[in-house]
Formats: sequence, structure tokens, C-alpha cells
Amino acid sequence: MARTNFENLEVYQLSEKLSDEIWRLIQTWPSFDKFSLGTQMTRSADSIGANIAEGVGRGTYQDNRRFARIARGSLNETQHWLRRAFQRKLLQTEQIEILKPLVDELAPRLNAYINSIGRQITTDNGQRTTDK
Repeated sequence: MARTNFENLEVYQLSEKLSDEIWRLIQTWPSFDKFSLGTQMTRSADSIGANIAEGVGRGTYQDNRRFARIARGSLNETQHWLRRAFQRKLLQTEQIEILKPLVDELAPRLNAYINSIGRQITTDNGQRTTDK
């Protein structure tokens, strides 16, 4: 199956890595924790990539930027749930050491992606075009 435009975005691929790693870790939690905090964290982490994909699919720079900003909000929500999980001793330091680099890389990449949407660029032949 061929990749769609959003699947080629590094920021999207990174959001998938974070989301999948969170999913994997939550699977080991006790039932109450998994279905309370774990569900919230999974939904917010999955929402990052989902909003990037939806924004790309909307077809306008304004919508794409708006959904990318929503993705950034979902990343912040995910960070909140990670903090709660660590405070409640559901995540160990070793697990945070796996997740933290992903979050630390995703946040600035998402900001750069937001800033790049609709920006004018110069092509190889010197013509000005709008970057999608």
C-alpha cells in the first residue's frame, strides 16, 4: 500500500513512535490504572498523529495549521498524563528515559511543522511557490 502525504512527514512518524511506545507500556498496568489514566493517555497520544493526518487531508493551509495546533495541544495533554503516571508510580525511571527523548524531539518538530505550513519557498528553478 502506498504511503499518503501525512505518512511521509517525519513529525507524523515520530508521533506514531511515541503513541505506540505508550500503548506498549500501558498494556502492563493493572486494570483500574489501564482503564482510567491509561485510556486518557492513549487517546491523547493517538490524537497527535490523528490531527496531523486530518490537517493534511483538509486541503487548506489554514485547516492544516489549525489541526497541527490541536496536535500540539494533544502532545501537551500526553505530557500531563505521563507526569501523572510517573507520580503515581505507574512508570519507572527507565520507561521515562525511553519516552522523554521522543517527547523532547516531537515538541520542537511539531512547532517547526506548524511554522512551515503555507510558508513561501523558492524552488530549484528560482520560482516562488507555497510549501504544502
